[in-house]
Amino acid sequence: MPNLISVLVVDDDPVSSAQLGALATAAGYDVKSAYNGREAWELLQLARVPIVISDWYMPEMDGPELCRRIRARTREPYSYFILVTSRGGKQQYLAGMEAGADDFIAKPVDPDELRARLKVAERILGLRKEIEQLEVLLPICSYCKRIRNDKEEWEPLETYIERHFETLLSHGICPDCYTKYVQPQLDRDTSA
Repeated sequence: MPNLISVLVVDDDPVSSAQLGALATAAGYDVKSAYNGREAWELLQLARVPIVISDWYMPEMDGPELCRRIRARTREPYSYFILVTSRGGKQQYLAGMEAGADDFIAKPVDPDELRARLKVAERILGLRKEIEQLEVLLPICSYCKRIRNDKEEWEPLETYIERHFETLLSHGICPDCYTKYVQPQLDRDTSA
């Protein structure tokens, strides 16, 4: 069985929540549910959920506030956020975008439209993952092993690692290099 992508459905209306959950499950997603933004936020502290579908208006914490909190997490993987609203209009759309929403869907939710938006979410998350993988590639000189930094300057590998990873390095010699470089030098020194 393939790994299903997790989707968190956040809605205080049990009927809407059940409908969204059933549609996402039928589309092949692993669905988790929360009654409001506060409950969803608590769940997101414990579990990685790549896609969040949240109602706009809920008690305790609404959808835009939940989205703002998710966007404020800088060390967590990206979550694609879909806001569900019964009201439309430019101001609503702009307020949702300002909060960090990736997409919107109107109530009543059309099953085909939700499936399409979830597929878009998958594509966007896949592209983000590819970019993140490319960002961790370091250009390193094949000869001197210096690394090109963000300022397009070449610096020693040790300096780069110490600055970016807050790690100090100690030096040693691996067994292969000992055999290849050190042992022949010692043999020459003792035979002379």
